[in-house]
Amino acid sequence: MTKLDPEVLDAAVAAADASSPTRRKRMFAGFGATICAAGLGYGSYAWLYASHFVSTDNAYTAAETAQVTPAISGIVREVRATDTQAVREGDVIVVLDDTDARLALAESEADLSRAIRRVRGYVATDRSLAAQLAARTSEQSRAAAGLAAATADLERARVVLARREALAASGSVSGEELTKARNAFATAQANVAAAEASAAQSRANYDATVGSRDANAALIANSTEDTNPEVTLARARRDQARVNLERTVIRAPVTGVVARRSVQVGQQVQAGALLLAVVPLGGVHVDANFKEGQLDRVRPGQHVRVTSDLYGSSIAYHGVVEGLAAGSGSTFAAIPAQNATGNWIKVVQRVPVRIRLDAAELAARPLQVGLSMNATIDTRDNSG
Repeated sequence: MTKLDPEVLDAAVAAADASSPTRRKRMFAGFGATICAAGLGYGSYAWLYASHFVSTDNAYTAAETAQVTPAISGIVREVRATDTQAVREGDVIVVLDDTDARLALAESEADLSRAIRRVRGYVATDRSLAAQLAARTSEQSRAAAGLAAATADLERARVVLARREALAASGSVSGEELTKARNAFATAQANVAAAEASAAQSRANYDATVGSRDANAALIANSTEDTNPEVTLARARRDQARVNLERTVIRAPVTGVVARRSVQVGQQVQAGALLLAVVPLGGVHVDANFKEGQLDRVRPGQHVRVTSDLYGSSIAYHGVVEGLAAGSGSTFAAIPAQNATGNWIKVVQRVPVRIRLDAAELAARPLQVGLSMNATIDTRDNSG
């Protein structure tokens, strides 16, 4: 082994000691430059790109749940759906006993037939009253003619009586002839009174017939058999009974999954009572609760990237901002906050933002209601 010269070794150590501060300064300078470059890069990224996005993990899936309620009261005969069962719009899910509805329909149909026959009777009565009116007119004419004849006979009997009385004074006419003249005059007076009574009766009969026809005409005026109010009312009741019969079969209002079923076979249900709910999973949306300070540039129509805890951050849904709620969540709470107190503490409020998800992505990876989500809104598009 070669032994180093001590003087050479001392010189090398001295040279190394002399170069250490310089190397240390260079290392610190390089490290500082790296930090500055990283800070500048992060600042540029945050200013030019990241500042255009707002995110929150206070987001959850929701849906416009359809409440299934009966429109009529009745006894449940069948229940064809259970919780978690998928149903399509129009599928029969509950059937009520239809005995009462069928009887009501039969009764209403009978009432309709009776109303139609009654209206036909009104029309026939109108024709009959028209004929009676013509007969009453003829009776009036005949009574007027009889009165005129009786009046003429009375005038003739008066002339004859006056002549007989004048001749009787001179003895030219016997007492018997005078008596006959007086009797003829009295008979003519009675005939005139009878003719006047007959004319008055014919006028009364005519007026009564006119009144009856007017009353009957009011029942069919400005209408046909189909448009008569009585027939229309009976038909409406028949249609309502038919609708009530159809309502004994309750169908799914939307396509979705059954939830919150509370109806059982044999149960007496009232109109409007909640039987079950159908959750349309194909129409699930996200309610993202952003802080009030994040909403300055959020507009409807902006694109949103959404991830769920169910599938993980590697699976992303793409949505669109549909709108912002009219107030913060605390405003619409059952017991709203009363901030006009002495011990008030400011709390950052959150405003729900509704996000519509892509239907194709939802169909590929369905989401249940109430799942936790992470939402990031791209605020660069301010066209909304």
